Amino acid sequence: MHTWQLQDAKSRFSELVDLTLKEGPQMVTRRGQEAVVIVSALEYRRMSGSTPSLLTTLLNAPRGEPLDVARSREPIRDLAL
Repeated sequence: MHTWQLQDAKSRFSELVDLTLKEGPQMVTRRGQEAVVIVSALEYRRMSGSTPSLLTTLLNAPRGEPLDVARSREPIRDLAL
């Protein structure tokens, strides 16, 4: 994790954002003390639990045409193992 002094983070904010998106979280210090960590919006949603679960995503997926799932009436064949 890269560490930025506050005055550098302010003057090079665009670079700070680009590095956050490319490399991950960035630490910002104020008066030599760790102050904040900058994270991407995607990472923030993942950490805060606001990303929908797979079940929620599937239940809210758009519905298409019903599938034709008619099965063959033929008997199951014997299989020698």
